[in-house]
Parts: sequence; C-alpha cells; structure tokens
Amino acid sequence: MSARTVTRSTEPDRMGDATRQQAIAADAAAQARLKSDRRKAFRKTLGRSLGNAGITILVLLLLWQAVVSLTGISPFVAKGPIDVWNFLFVVPQAEANRDQIFSLVGQTLWDSWLGFIVGMIVAIVLAILFSLSKAVEAGVMPLVLLLRTIPLVSIAPVIILMTGRGTTASVAVIGTIVVLFPALANVLFGLTRASQQSLDVVHVFGGGRFMTLRKVNVPGALPSIFAAARVSVPGAVTGALLAEWLSTGAGIGGAIMKFNAQAQFNQVWASIAIITIITLLLYNIVQIVENIALDRMGMVVGSR
Repeated sequence: MSARTVTRSTEPDRMGDATRQQAIAADAAAQARLKSDRRKAFRKTLGRSLGNAGITILVLLLLWQAVVSLTGISPFVAKGPIDVWNFLFVVPQAEANRDQIFSLVGQTLWDSWLGFIVGMIVAIVLAILFSLSKAVEAGVMPLVLLLRTIPLVSIAPVIILMTGRGTTASVAVIGTIVVLFPALANVLFGLTRASQQSLDVVHVFGGGRFMTLRKVNVPGALPSIFAAARVSVPGAVTGALLAEWLSTGAGIGGAIMKFNAQAQFNQVWASIAIITIITLLLYNIVQIVENIALDRMGMVVGSR
C-alpha cells in the first residue's frame, strides 16, 4: 500500500475526529449557556422576591407607625416599631426579652408547620381521590363545604373535646381545617387543567385513569400545588395561633391573652410584629422555591 493511499484512508478519520470534537465543544458551550441562564434566572427571581418582601415590610412598618401616631392611642398601650426595637435590642433586659419572645415564636412556628404539612397532604390526597372517583367527591364534598361554612371558632370546642385539650392532635386538626379548604380548591383546579391532547395520547397508548392522573394531571397541577402551598403559609400560622389560644395555651396565641391581662404591652406588640414578619418571609421563601421549580420544569412563571 502506497503512502498516498494510507494518507487518504486516514483523512476521513481525522475529519470524523474533528467533527466529534466540534460537537463536544458545541454541547459544552450549550451546557455552559444553560447554566448561565439558570443562574441569571435564579438571581432575578431572588432579587424580585426579596425586593417585594422588603417593600411589603416597609409599607407595613409605615402603616404601623401611622396607626400608632395618628389615632391618639395612649403611648402606654400603643407601641411603634422603634419601641419594639428598643424592647428587643436596646434596653438592659433586651436579651431576656428576646429569649421570652423567640421561644414563644418557635412554638408557634412548630405548630404552624404541623398544620401546614397535614393540611397540604390531606388536600392533595382528597383532590386526587375526587379526580379518580366522582362517587367519593359526591360523598365527601358536601361535608367539606359544610365545614367550610361553619366558623372555626364555633366548632373548635367540639374538636378540643374529641382530641383533648392541650394536645398535639388538637393543634393538627385545627391547623388542617384552616389550611385544607383553600389548598383543596387550588389543587382541584390544577388537576382539571390538563390539555385534552395530552390525555388523548395517554389513552391511545393504553393508559387508564390512574396512569393519566400520574403522567398528565399531577405534573400539570404543580403550579396550582405551589400556589396552594404559598397561600397556606399565612393560613397555617393563623390556625396555629387559634389552636394555641383555644387549646394549648402555648406559643404566641396563648401568651397574647396573658400579656394583655397583665398590661405587658411591649410583649404584645413585639410578639405580633415578629410573627407577622416571619410569616411574610416564609411566604416569599415558598414563592422563590415555586418560581425556581417551575422555571426548571419549563413552566410559565406568572409575575407576582
């Protein structure tokens, strides 16, 4: 074999190697651009959410100070943001004040977390059962609507009698009821938004109702599930405060009445301020997670 023949036979291999190297380089460049776009989207989402949270807290503080300053309430009773700041960080006993308030806040957050988790799980399970069986929906939905129309304060004594006063079960049940109804409505709405074309594809390939739900309805309902979680954050805190007030006597909900009866108004305002700010922060954290998750999945993230 001549040298010219060997050279010609190796030329396609070299061209193939060059093509593969170009493809690898192009793929690496595309991956780098994708990572860069994701980092930019994350920073944009984080910045927008933090900006919204900052504006909300600033407006809240201004309204708070305006109410205290312009309503003519006695300074002994009404405490503004500066008074609460001094109470928690400036006065000599500030460390003891922080320990007292933050321990109560920690208990309330734990109770809120319990109601949030149980309420979201029950809402998702019920929504799936309603989607799978119209008979289950017809049998359970009237009870759900009945509970929704009855004020929770009026049925709370019955719940406490059934679960026991001061028990974790009473906190979980009351928190679940508060979280359940808006979460259930959002998740049900999301499960019914699946496109008919996607449902037809699953049916064509032999998929049944459960397969359709798993492959199409549940993934398509993720925006609604995230929206339900976001809306349920303040609802879970409200349920925890109510359960503490009516049942356990612990946390912020149980301490507010004691502080008010003992004319400890600094503690009252500090407790309300801290739990409100933490609730706003948790709401925005859930929104950040929602935006990032939906962006990674290629779903449209509405501007909020």
